[in-house]
Amino acid sequence: MAKPLHLGMTPWSLRDTHTAQVLGRQAQLGESWGYQSFWLPEHHFTRGSAIPDPLLLLASVAAMTTDMKLGTTSYLLPLRQPLLAAEQVAVLDQLSGGRLILGIGRGYAPQLFDTFGVDRSRKRLLLKHCLDVMQEAWAGNEVGEGETKSSIAPLPYQQPHPPIWVAAFGPLALKQAGSLGCPYIASPMETVERLRTNLRIHGEACREANLPVPEEVPIMRTMYCSEDPKKVMEVRSRLASESANVVRGADGEQQVAEIDDWSIVGEPGFVRDVVSRYQEELGVTHLVVTRLRIGGLPTAELEKSVALAAETIGD
Repeated sequence: MAKPLHLGMTPWSLRDTHTAQVLGRQAQLGESWGYQSFWLPEHHFTRGSAIPDPLLLLASVAAMTTDMKLGTTSYLLPLRQPLLAAEQVAVLDQLSGGRLILGIGRGYAPQLFDTFGVDRSRKRLLLKHCLDVMQEAWAGNEVGEGETKSSIAPLPYQQPHPPIWVAAFGPLALKQAGSLGCPYIASPMETVERLRTNLRIHGEACREANLPVPEEVPIMRTMYCSEDPKKVMEVRSRLASESANVVRGADGEQQVAEIDDWSIVGEPGFVRDVVSRYQEELGVTHLVVTRLRIGGLPTAELEKSVALAAETIGD
């Protein structure tokens, strides 16, 4: 029997997402529709859609929502000073009353590491070091060397700290997530077959580290839900012609795939059936609905799709 599904969302419009009113309105509507979490990525130097500081943006969402969890899909630890990051995470967790889920990542774009002066060949080591220091600090311990040891305040609202999830793509990243005993957040650009493989790699890494395989199985999925068959066909056609090559293969390279292998686009009955298969076949416990790659639609139409998706698959 499938576990209850936690339904999360990302903003359906990335325009003006640095405006608290715009971002907060999307989160407020999502919460009223039944979404249980609101997620932001971290990415830099992308004109018009950069999200360089997801924690700060989520702080504005915290002030405008009541119960929904606040999540980062890829808080990039290799870029950060560990104690400062630990403080900022703890502040947001306190500010939100313990609603934060911290999804961490390494980053991948060469420009990112070059600009910030970080050796990208050490990104996994840097992630592990940063997380170790953060966890020590969250435990209330002094961190540092010699006379420079320091402890942070406040500590996180959630004890010992917010849930840690890991954004992972390739085998090495999946093994690292498993070695930490953390759930891995599946990208919206992975096929169903790739998800099966990734879950196996991740589970094996957990067991090799003598850690339990996490109960949480979160995935992100590009989704469009409409009761209008014509609009559904238009979106499917657009995705098939423009975005069929955005999924990642086993070797990390982009490759062509059918849209149903990496997205959920259809009328309510179709969407409901696909989500049920994800739960039954992959054990998915958390589904984060995103509009990634769905371009050319009015914001109002995307908003309507997000609302209908919650009505269709929410508990």
